[in-house]
Amino acid sequence: MFDRLKKVFSAQDKPDAAPDVKAAGLPDAVSEWASAQGFSFTGFGEGKGFSMTGQVSGKSWKMERGRSSRDYIRGEELRARAELRINDDVSVLIMNRPLKEALEKKAYQMYTDTLQTTADPSLPEEMRWLAMYPEVGWDSLPRVFWDRYSVLADQREHALAWLDLNLAELLMLWPEPAPDKQVPFILMLLRGKGYLRMQYTPANIPTLEHAALVFTSSCESAIAGLTTDISL
Repeated sequence: MFDRLKKVFSAQDKPDAAPDVKAAGLPDAVSEWASAQGFSFTGFGEGKGFSMTGQVSGKSWKMERGRSSRDYIRGEELRARAELRINDDVSVLIMNRPLKEALEKKAYQMYTDTLQTTADPSLPEEMRWLAMYPEVGWDSLPRVFWDRYSVLADQREHALAWLDLNLAELLMLWPEPAPDKQVPFILMLLRGKGYLRMQYTPANIPTLEHAALVFTSSCESAIAGLTTDISL
């Protein structure tokens, strides 16, 4: 696996750029792809937004494209959510490192601003996580992964049970033209649910397809390692 991860940074031949979904005729292009995957698809009027739903390990999930509710995401956002029925006490967040550093800088500026007398109620939950949970890591994943991503967790064991080698590989092997390392990305487990939030850049079918694969794979890994659903 490590050799494949290294190819992300050393590949010499790159395929032609995939078409932007807008140019491909959104929502038709996404609807066609979603139908081929067995997902239900709903377009939002004549705009670029859409919603699709599916099943993973018997649990429902939903992914949407729409306007972001986070100021650190510019343009359109991909967001996903699934009711996983895993241990409610588990809190783990995977965040691309440039976003973590940007949120830490913003938090520091707010706390040191002499004019800031009250907490900003609009602070994203992700920023509060930086103060609540420590960053964790382990040697079984290569350095290139930790250079790109940061993992925060209530307990290191929970992160280890969720972030397996397959999920780590998917987080590194985005299809070309791949999202830049600077593009905001968050994958998290919180209160028994799974979430994905990312800036939709580049806005093409390969990025959407891989984001859906990352999210559903993360759900499978969470259910396998952290479930409390005895019916399984």
